[in-house]
Amino acid sequence: MPHKVAVLVGSLRANSLNRKVAELLVRTGPNDLSLEIVGIGDLPLYNEDLDENAPREWQAFRERIKASDAILFVTPEYNRSVPGVLKNAIDVGSRPEGASVWDGKPGGVITVSPGAIGGFGANHHLRQTFVFLNVPVMQQPEAYLGRADEIFDASGALANERTRKFLTNFIEAYAQWVTTCLAISRRTFAPRLAAEVEYKGFDGPQTVMRIEAMTPAPRP
Repeated sequence: MPHKVAVLVGSLRANSLNRKVAELLVRTGPNDLSLEIVGIGDLPLYNEDLDENAPREWQAFRERIKASDAILFVTPEYNRSVPGVLKNAIDVGSRPEGASVWDGKPGGVITVSPGAIGGFGANHHLRQTFVFLNVPVMQQPEAYLGRADEIFDASGALANERTRKFLTNFIEAYAQWVTTCLAISRRTFAPRLAAEVEYKGFDGPQTVMRIEAMTPAPRP
């Protein structure tokens, strides 16, 4: 059965280059992935006051991400960072505290821009966010599509064969990344703990339990 991948597009523009790339990947992705674009444009801005009675749009979005095995982000760069609509979607999915829908899901990032650096700033800001959200992101191949306004013809079809090959290599590598991460996550591990140790932190002496290693947990 193919792995279900939620594709999030960071641009709401009807003729978005990022949406064109995302739709191309949905159509041409490998058979072991089932890619589907998940809309983020109708999500109300995140407000912690609404956590106890979450808007239905938040609930529906969270359920769709929960039902996915992995996440692929295709986004432009706004002001050297992540578009607000995509950051809002990430924030909505990360709450309420302790119930993040992103936790442990394999991720991939493509940034697409008419500019020469291909959305480098947004790409790396996303990766920084994923460290905290515990999203293992594929490191290589990196995907920065610069001069993206030149890769499609007048009909909207991909006209650049070099780009087609690059996207094929990327999505095949991503499929392998997803498969590998999911296989690892299905294994059960338990921490081997050392004795409690005391150290002097910024707020005074603190006692912590230090993890020495991760060892397979006994199966029930």
